[in-house]
Amino acid sequence: MDCLVTGGAGFIGSNLVDALVERGDRVTVIDDLSNGSRENLSGALEQGAVLHVIDVRDSAAVMDAFRASKPELVFHLAAQVDVRVSVAHPAEDAAINVLGTIAVLEAAGAVGARRLVNSSTGGGLYGDAKIHPTPEHHPIQPLAPYGQSKLAAEGYCELFTRLHGLSTVSLRYGNVYGPRQDVHGEAGVVAIFLGCALDGRRPIVFGDGRQTRDWVEVGDVVRANLLAAESEVTGPVNIGAGRETSVLELISALNAVVAGPPLIPEFAPERLGEVRRSSLDPARASLELGWEAQVDLATGLRRALAPR
Repeated sequence: MDCLVTGGAGFIGSNLVDALVERGDRVTVIDDLSNGSRENLSGALEQGAVLHVIDVRDSAAVMDAFRASKPELVFHLAAQVDVRVSVAHPAEDAAINVLGTIAVLEAAGAVGARRLVNSSTGGGLYGDAKIHPTPEHHPIQPLAPYGQSKLAAEGYCELFTRLHGLSTVSLRYGNVYGPRQDVHGEAGVVAIFLGCALDGRRPIVFGDGRQTRDWVEVGDVVRANLLAAESEVTGPVNIGAGRETSVLELISALNAVVAGPPLIPEFAPERLGEVRRSSLDPARASLELGWEAQVDLATGLRRALAPR
């Protein structure tokens, strides 16, 4: 099967590319390498995957890559994902996450793609939710431009379904972690803390450390993408463990799996635009995709540590 992955040289995208190549698919990758790397794709490229170094905002170049590969399945992961960057540069965040998504949707429709799986966010959309774990129907109240741009991207996916008949689904991730995770951005906190443990540095905790996140291992996220691609589910679907884990609890879990002196956090003021509590209700994913998180935090942390 012909597949195209935008953002395929990044942390989540490259793990997905590997899974697609392993099952025998022909894979095309679009990535501007601003955060991803060729190294992440080294094995896939050796097995025939094709990389186009393209910014998703370049709609003409995106269209050319789609016309060359004619994908049946499209996985859209290219995005600006740093909450802090979105607060400082909201127009740039919107250009990548909204206009880039439109370019991908237009190209997918033009070549007759069967299905598009869009990567979105849970905590970034729900903000300080009143229900935990939070279901998809909870009111959307982002605290940063990042969440707002991802909401707009979801809306355009649903619009293209209504307007053009392009089958789309948006996966709202929890905080993804695992092998190849970048050390930049909010979602990189596990990698940052692992780096601190290996380098003997104290991890910086913003706020009191009792803020919670729903950590989900990248292998589980890859499996969710594969299941979503073969389903007919539309609209948003939460992809998370459904559990709240505080930053301080994360540090304790790391201390249990990392050799050497224990991590002792250094506290700093909390950052603008970040939510206090986050956990996603995965009931729809379980019911309609047959997906549940399988990797517990301790196992996932050991996997993330292994390649380093």
